[in-house]
Amino acid sequence: MMIETNRLALRPYNTGDFDAYLDMVSDPNVVRFLGGQPMPEEDAWNRLLRYAGHWALFDFGMFAVFDRFTGRFIGETGVADFHRGLGQNFDGVGEAAWVFTSESQGRGYAYEAAMAALRWYSSSANRQRTVCLIAPDNQPSLILAAKLGYVPFGNVVYRGGPLVTLERTLLD
Repeated sequence: MMIETNRLALRPYNTGDFDAYLDMVSDPNVVRFLGGQPMPEEDAWNRLLRYAGHWALFDFGMFAVFDRFTGRFIGETGVADFHRGLGQNFDGVGEAAWVFTSESQGRGYAYEAAMAALRWYSSSANRQRTVCLIAPDNQPSLILAAKLGYVPFGNVVYRGGPLVTLERTLLD
């Protein structure tokens, strides 16, 4: 499975992506809204394996995102079932997510990649509604979510922090 845009290539993770993934989730600037602490190597490895499991069990999941021209890893996006226990309006619905390296932020890559992943998910999984979960202080991500068509529908406390729940529904 590969998705290409004008500038990007998206594909499911493989174990060869681990070092680049670990570098991204070890960057304090990247994880400031994702728990606030660099991810330990073991947790990063387990997350990469979880992503592979999504693809194996559901035929959708998180994509590793690469610059098409340099081949450099720049982040991730996709839709997954993270089974967070946040209720029927959230759980069981595809949850969109995106995380990009510090160096790639501010260049429109996240929008380009997330939109491609959402279009693919909507057509391949035949699902029209997705949700996402964003820290209220994460203005860049909230702006991106709005640009992607997400609107807030609630607030939750998850893992000790307040988060905004958002949804995107495609209408025929």
